Amino acid sequence: MVDRRIRRMFPTRGGDQRHPPVTPDPLSAAEPDVTGTGRIIDLAIYRGGERIASPASLPELYRLLGDHDDSMAWIGMYRPSTEQINSLAEEFDLHELAVEDSIVAHQRPKLERYGDVLFVVLSAARYLDDVEEVEFGELHVFVGPNFVITMRHSESPDLTGVRARLEGEDRDLLAMGPEAVLYAVLDRVVDAYLPVVAGLENDIDEMEMQIFSGDPRVSRRIYELSREVIEFRRATHPLQNVLAGLEAGFDKYGVDEELQRYLRDVADHTTLVAERVDGFQQILRDMLTVNATLVAQRQNDEMRALTEASNEQNVEVKKISAYAAILFAPTLIGTVYGMNFLHMPELEWEYGYLWALGLMVVVCTVLWLWFRSKDWL
Repeated sequence: MVDRRIRRMFPTRGGDQRHPPVTPDPLSAAEPDVTGTGRIIDLAIYRGGERIASPASLPELYRLLGDHDDSMAWIGMYRPSTEQINSLAEEFDLHELAVEDSIVAHQRPKLERYGDVLFVVLSAARYLDDVEEVEFGELHVFVGPNFVITMRHSESPDLTGVRARLEGEDRDLLAMGPEAVLYAVLDRVVDAYLPVVAGLENDIDEMEMQIFSGDPRVSRRIYELSREVIEFRRATHPLQNVLAGLEAGFDKYGVDEELQRYLRDVADHTTLVAERVDGFQQILRDMLTVNATLVAQRQNDEMRALTEASNEQNVEVKKISAYAAILFAPTLIGTVYGMNFLHMPELEWEYGYLWALGLMVVVCTVLWLWFRSKDWL
């Protein structure tokens, strides 16, 4: 089993489960931008759900957006530079706090409303089957009256499919305006959570088998998976507040009823994912407790086995010691009578030999009975 670690700001893979797959973003396989210049993925101006212009630069987009009434701009960027963010902030009057968050990044999912501009931070996730890891990415979305700005601070999530779907089969949704784009982005991020849930659930099932099979590596795996679940919870739970904030503004900002249904559907999926994540946390806590109990039981069994083996050895040592003592007595007597001295009392005695043998038998018998009474034999 490979070591598990939490990855941030790397490519993601999860697909949109409720819509057909589309061609992936070519940038998803690109190397991270280390030049600090940022990249513009796509610039487009829409009217009535139709793309009417594809500007080649931000200044051109600003000009064309001003020339077309009732139009909407969608600016897709990857790790934008400070200069690009400041240019967008000046053109669309973005709040300085939101601009600062976009430059610094590493934000928790949240929703902020600055006048008629929404600033949404989302955390994307995907599960990697080959290494059994979860990768996390960060996305910032600005939604204004006539513009949407999506800033990816990681290779994920891939929004090329979202744009293609809105420009294709969901043009009616795109015609609803900037908030419809926000819905589609939210839908894409939440749908990508489902494979992560399935992957984590599979990992938990595998760990249950490891626990009861006595795999010594399972404790480390439980700990690493717990870290990923905690990180996943940080991505999903704040998103519930984001969606609740959007729902609270339905009436005040006159959100289309059809779009309200879509947003509620995303909220339902988010709640379901959040509940599963909470369940994972409880299961992992229980698994850690069970594993600790089983480890303690195995250690007790090992100690019991060692104690029993030690006791058996002690019994054998007692027996050996007892027989050695019994055999030592006649050996001592025989040694005494085997000395070659001229004057020994028993040398002239007719029954001296029998006396010595009898003495040996008596001493051995007494010792045997005494060791037997002490359970040494």
